[in-house]
Amino acid sequence: MLIRAFTRHDLAPLTELTIDTFRPFYEESFRPSVGEAVFAVQHGNWREDYRTQVAELHAPERHAYVAVAEVGADLAGYVAWSVDPPRRKGEVTVLAVSARHRRHRLGTALCEHAFDRMRDLGAEVVEIGTGGDRFHAPARALYEALGCTPHPLTVYFRQL
Repeated sequence: MLIRAFTRHDLAPLTELTIDTFRPFYEESFRPSVGEAVFAVQHGNWREDYRTQVAELHAPERHAYVAVAEVGADLAGYVAWSVDPPRRKGEVTVLAVSARHRRHRLGTALCEHAFDRMRDLGAEVVEIGTGGDRFHAPARALYEALGCTPHPLTVYFRQL
């Protein structure tokens, strides 16, 4: 496995990887749990939202970075993070690993890479979040294995 810096030619494959990774959450978890009306308002354009978000993740002028993992010729995953130097705080904004490369410690390696880069930029604390639903259980297990402490947060939705 090679972890390297993001280049512009990574944008399209990373966008598709993000959409593939999170499709089960939006379509099989979130949509059924909140219903069509709430889904349409909250995440009805989630694919387009990711197309916009992924394009803006790597912005070193804003202390925002992306690292890409390759396994052989495959783009296997990526991590995006940002650092707020005055607050000495970093945040992992996206972690995505292709289904084919999960359960091979790729997520761990990507997070550790991002943590090291954050430290290099003066961060002393990192924030990394995920959902409390079944889809996100592997992410929660990973973050806890990395020594992160969970802080419960509950978000409610209701159609008016």
